[in-house]
Amino acid sequence: MEKKYNPQDIEQKIYTFWEKKGYFKPYNNPSQENFCIMIPPPNVTGSLHLGHAFQHTLIDTMIRYHRMQGKNTLWQTGTDHAGIATQMLVTRKLKNENNKLLQNYDRNTLIEQIWKWKEESGNTITHQMRRLGNSIDWERQRFTMDKGFTHAVKEVFIRLYKEKLIYRGKRLVNWDPILCTAISDLEVENIEQKGSMWYIRYPLANSVKTSSNQKYVIIATTRPETILGDTAVAVHPSDVRYKDLIGKFLILPILHRHIPIIGDKYVDIDKGTGCVKITPGHDFNDYDIGQRHRLPMINILTKNGKIRNHAKVYDATGKKSTVYSSDIPPDFRGLDRFEARSSIVDTLRKQNLLDNIQPYNLIIPHGERSGVIIEPMLTTQWYVRMSPLAKVAIEAVEKGDIKFVPQKYTNMYFAWMYNIQDWCISRQLWWGHRIPAWYDTSGNVYVAHDEETVRKEYNLNSSVILTQDMDVLDTWFSSSLWTFTTLGWPHHTKELKTFHPTDVLVSGFDIIFFWIARMIMLTMHFIKDINGKPQIPFKIVYITGLIRDDEGQKMSKSKGNIIDPLDMIDGISLTELIQKRTNNMMQPKLAEIIHKRTTTQFPNGIAAHGTDALRFTLAALASTGRDINWDMKRLKGYRHFCNKLWNGSRFVLMNTENYDCGFYGGKLELSLPDHWILAKFNYTVQAWHEALERYRFDLAANILYEFIWNQFCDWYLELTKTVLRNGSKTQLRGTRNTLINILKNLLCLAHPLIPFITETIWQRVKIIQNIKDETIMLQAVPIFSISQVNDTALEDMEWIKKVIIAIRSMRKINHISSTHPLDVLIRTSCANIIRRVHDNSQLIQAISYLQTIQILPTHTEPPLSFTQLIDETEIFIPVVDVVDKTIELDRTTQAIIKLEVVINKIRIKLDNKEFIRMAPEAIIIKEKQHLRDHTFKLAKLIETRDKILSA
Repeated sequence: MEKKYNPQDIEQKIYTFWEKKGYFKPYNNPSQENFCIMIPPPNVTGSLHLGHAFQHTLIDTMIRYHRMQGKNTLWQTGTDHAGIATQMLVTRKLKNENNKLLQNYDRNTLIEQIWKWKEESGNTITHQMRRLGNSIDWERQRFTMDKGFTHAVKEVFIRLYKEKLIYRGKRLVNWDPILCTAISDLEVENIEQKGSMWYIRYPLANSVKTSSNQKYVIIATTRPETILGDTAVAVHPSDVRYKDLIGKFLILPILHRHIPIIGDKYVDIDKGTGCVKITPGHDFNDYDIGQRHRLPMINILTKNGKIRNHAKVYDATGKKSTVYSSDIPPDFRGLDRFEARSSIVDTLRKQNLLDNIQPYNLIIPHGERSGVIIEPMLTTQWYVRMSPLAKVAIEAVEKGDIKFVPQKYTNMYFAWMYNIQDWCISRQLWWGHRIPAWYDTSGNVYVAHDEETVRKEYNLNSSVILTQDMDVLDTWFSSSLWTFTTLGWPHHTKELKTFHPTDVLVSGFDIIFFWIARMIMLTMHFIKDINGKPQIPFKIVYITGLIRDDEGQKMSKSKGNIIDPLDMIDGISLTELIQKRTNNMMQPKLAEIIHKRTTTQFPNGIAAHGTDALRFTLAALASTGRDINWDMKRLKGYRHFCNKLWNGSRFVLMNTENYDCGFYGGKLELSLPDHWILAKFNYTVQAWHEALERYRFDLAANILYEFIWNQFCDWYLELTKTVLRNGSKTQLRGTRNTLINILKNLLCLAHPLIPFITETIWQRVKIIQNIKDETIMLQAVPIFSISQVNDTALEDMEWIKKVIIAIRSMRKINHISSTHPLDVLIRTSCANIIRRVHDNSQLIQAISYLQTIQILPTHTEPPLSFTQLIDETEIFIPVVDVVDKTIELDRTTQAIIKLEVVINKIRIKLDNKEFIRMAPEAIIIKEKQHLRDHTFKLAKLIETRDKILSA
């Protein structure tokens, strides 16, 4: 092996070897148990960030772990077509290259351009996955827009439609006025901003008489422009101020529309004026109130967020209505919604209807991708009825068929599922799965795989003109079919039978509803076992925390704190890192802030650490679903850990290669350290398995670290040197056999976490053991063996370690050279300890550089000595011939003088009546304790000085 551990020299070469040999594929042995994990499909547009690397490390650890247990393992991979993100990326690219906007393309031309981009640039992620060591069966890679997947998506839509679980309706959605499409809640970012609260007078209708001659009510709103869409004002039914007005009418300002006053418990009596304007066509809460009271809905905005020339009026069911006029005053037509806000406020002020304006902090929804303020928009969309699908999905978790780890996320799942709403699945995009629905000129809907099938199934001749729905399906719809469509559904494939249900899903808590719950619902609806029972998509849902930066901030491009996993693997200069973080940044001020932050955080750039160090760090930080603050110091420390394993392995190989290790016969004599390390290793194996079975990757990493660094490298390798220098033939054979066996099994144990370094070292180990297999990946993972646990040897060696540590400590404290030969005395009445010393005196002497080690009779007084106590056993190092009497006397005298000064100061303080009167009691108690402690130390020092003088 090379003297220096350099991961850049080994990792890519090893991965190419693994992939070429097909080691990532399932064994396809029907007698073996199966294990399958589905990758959460990353967007084809992007590159992996640290969060991806985190999840992939955990998944690959599980895959390798179960593969080494002899199971048929499949890590099914693929990417998501990412409708909005991909269309945005490609249209921006085309604009930059050709100065053409989306409007300059027709649908088919743009889709061709997207497919072209996908073929040229869509493989960035797969390259990164390989660098992370992901043991994926690449030949099974899927894409949510590939031919088979597209067929499956259509099939699901068609079946749900025929079962009346998909319908088309007019409801409010999150609308992005820039992208001009509905978006999901997950694509909405709520940002706190400073705004205003406008207090507006709504006059009572002339026919309304009140005992107090009240002329109007005052409503408070943060969105005065939506006044054009008001269809009611709501008050609490119990509000004494207004309950007599319920059922009466108001005159809507500006439009002079008569609207009712309704009573609804949604209204908070103590908030604002207690009167709430209701705009069912432009507010989600108002929409719900409108449905309860069967209020008309009015849409005043175009799809790009401008005031319409004429409003669209609907009844509560979404049908066109003439209950209100669609007229909009000419002054507001065509204005942007925020321009209209200012204009309407001016008009209200002129009409003396603006009562007050107050500053107000708002939480405003923004489109995550466009950055624009989201508008609740009344549109016609396709929906899935969720309640019928939710029932079995809830039961699956209640019965424990699906378990969440950590368990606390079960409650989050139930909270969403018990209050589930119908799912808007249509998007106004060109890139995606186009909805398989066609319309004739009368508006009749026909659903099938293609137009030819529509005509055949619905008996439509060629004279009937059909137009396909322009919308595409929400990306979450196709990804919700991930576990079974990737395995070949709707065909009854061997893979589907073998690997479904899958075993573990690794994901983040933020998509429990958007992806995980929907996968459970749709899988259980479409996939049944041989008895017709709904089949779950996975048995365990492992929820990871979010990786934040070292200051606890969420990583984002705008903050310039994202770290590319490959930069930590390969290293990157400061100049390149700054350029990477500020590339295409439109705001110079922000770029300047990011430049400064990066320079402060990484003044020398990022050093190369290798994949294994990164994987080990990520696993070590994976603590039961909590968010993680990234720590570069931990990464550096685990790089040293990999180096420690490398150097320790080199020592083993140098002392076993071309030597008799007992693999071809001959008697083996094991030393105490050999028995001890075998026991320690087996208990390590036991703890490692328990940690991984409980998905405690952090504990598994710490268990490995402790054994490799402390027990194996720092202790065992040092202990073996005595045998390797002076052992007999049988002893040498026994120790070399133990050395190479422990190393081999240790590499197998560590392989799931740090695959590259373990494979590299194992390739040398297998030659010594004459192993014919080609890779460590297919070796059996070590299991606990009680036959290799000698508890007596374990206890003996642990006690001897304490003695060695005590002697080293006394050397250090008393400035005794580590190589100066010592005479050590041990005084004890314990027969077991006396046995340990007699049986292992040679070992203790060799490791501790002792001249002699003797048992001192219990009642014999030792000479002047340095002393330590271990388990009621006294260890003495006689001072004679160890230290210079004059130097030691001077050192002790100086220590006495310093301590006397400290004691004197404390006594003066405690004798001061003013201090006693003013100081808190706790401080006084503390000072008295200091006096007692220092007085005791002084007495011991004086005793030592007297012994030196008399020696």
